[in-house]
Amino acid sequence: NTHLQRYCEQWGITFTRGRAGRKNDSCYVEQKNYSLVRRYVGYGRYAGEEALVVLAELYGVLRLYWNFFQPVMQLERKGPSAQVRKWHDEACTPYRRLLRSGVLSAEAEERLRVEYEGLNPMALHRQIVALQERLDGLLCREKDAGG
Repeated sequence: NTHLQRYCEQWGITFTRGRAGRKNDSCYVEQKNYSLVRRYVGYGRYAGEEALVVLAELYGVLRLYWNFFQPVMQLERKGPSAQVRKWHDEACTPYRRLLRSGVLSAEAEERLRVEYEGLNPMALHRQIVALQERLDGLLCREKDAGG
């Protein structure tokens, strides 16, 4: 954690730790671990430089696919009642939500638009599947080697 703490201090990021025995401290991170990492990578163990390269490439493609093309709904409010009632906003991709927020400079908006226009969601999906197959091959070799 010292490397992470030093990095956070260098970049002005608030560094917090979870409390022992409090499983809900990191529930949002754990939710994303399932919805993204576990769904696309699985629960297998990978070792070696090749697995690192494939995982990095997969995460890069997933970042583009999810942030530009996968809409999500955000919770707007909860109603106070015996039954929990929730209101969500309209489903929107993180890319569109960021553009609507108005926090980006004109240059940053233009860079994102150029990146978006150069993407093809079906091509990204095919890349994800191909990278998953490569990872599956790496997992099998590890098992065959007795690891």
